[in-house]
Amino acid sequence: MNLHEQLSDRAACGQPVRVGLIGAGKFATMYVAQALHTNGVQLVGVADLTLQRARAALNRARWPAALIREATTSDQINDAAAHGQIAICEDAMAVIGADLDVIVECTGVPEVAVVHSLDAMDAGHHLVMVSVEADALLGPLLQRRAQRAGVVTSMAWGDQPAIACAMVDWARTCGFQVVAAGKGTKYLPHYHHVTPETVFEHYGFSREQVAQGDFNATMFTSFLDGSKSAIEMAAVSNATGLIPQDEGLHFPPAGIDDLPEVLKPEADGGILTRTGTVEVVSSVHRDGSAVQGDLRWGVYITITSRQPYVAGCFAEYGMQTDRSGRFTAMYRPYHLVGLELGWTVAAVALNRQATGTARQFIADVGAAAKQDLPAGRVLDGEGGMCVYGKLLPATTSLAGNVLPLGLAAGARVLEPIGRDKILRYDQVELDRPERQLVMLRRELEQEARTQAS
Repeated sequence: MNLHEQLSDRAACGQPVRVGLIGAGKFATMYVAQALHTNGVQLVGVADLTLQRARAALNRARWPAALIREATTSDQINDAAAHGQIAICEDAMAVIGADLDVIVECTGVPEVAVVHSLDAMDAGHHLVMVSVEADALLGPLLQRRAQRAGVVTSMAWGDQPAIACAMVDWARTCGFQVVAAGKGTKYLPHYHHVTPETVFEHYGFSREQVAQGDFNATMFTSFLDGSKSAIEMAAVSNATGLIPQDEGLHFPPAGIDDLPEVLKPEADGGILTRTGTVEVVSSVHRDGSAVQGDLRWGVYITITSRQPYVAGCFAEYGMQTDRSGRFTAMYRPYHLVGLELGWTVAAVALNRQATGTARQFIADVGAAAKQDLPAGRVLDGEGGMCVYGKLLPATTSLAGNVLPLGLAAGARVLEPIGRDKILRYDQVELDRPERQLVMLRRELEQEARTQAS
């Protein structure tokens, strides 16, 4: 039985999948717009730091005003749901404490997301982790906590990591060897040094557009400076077992027809330093010119087979291959972000099936300096002025005592650090090292070192 039929059955018997949403940004608004028209799903509550922001998300999604009720407690949220209404509140714990099947965490703030996630697990709710930053920092540990709690934690379908994980699973289930998996983006080397003060000029937005639109400079900076690519590929690695290249991401220019030729091992004429890895392709050449058939908004895998017969079938069925005919690619040209989140919500609630979840600590995202950092400088974290994220194998990160990007915000530099150098723990003083996020990260690192010894 497919998910739509299962949801219809839940609706028919008066037992819809009950969903709580934490964070009311763009992703959440996109999901809210779809949930309104999804039979068998009841959006019970939306929590955000301000009621105004939560209400604005529902208004943009054309949610009927008569169905929106303000609440401050879990009981009030449950009462609103019993009357077919949706509650908005400023207390995430009130939503977590309501009668729910699934919590969707989409604040995008690692420290906050981890707290919400652990509380949701303790409450017995399945968890959809939209905040991939928390997944990259602590994903394997959160997965183990979920298993102990008897719930499912999942990446969010609609975001590129979950779609890439599904493509990897498809290929392996069909007997193909996965050579590489990843996504597209717009990349030029100097983007690593972009800051919130300069980011919009690279997107071509005018000052008038920025002033009138809902533009988050930090978020746009993270997308452009490579941090988000590193974070998302770390999540894919930890979910699939694909190992990052030692140098991290190369961001080669490649269109859809180029994928099999470019995304294969160096020994076979490609750019990969290992097979079974992750890579992000650029939609522009290094001179800034557009790549033909770019995959800027999409996701891909390159695959091969040990069987000459299978390789022959690639060409017979019209697949684009490399010159040898042994490597080919599958891709999805777009991802629809929160508009597709319902797929994960249904899969998790109905079948206890994750659309991607971290299982091993294979990849990490280190903090690299955007500029020469003097002693005493206080870092501002992802998407800021000081650091960008660099993808690394977890073994390299642990051996090098690398500072994770997710712990950089608020850290004070103890000695001068040159531009593009990866920061180490011993070069900074962490902000509140006793806080839960740091302690959990230390726990994950210690577990990894113990397993390796």
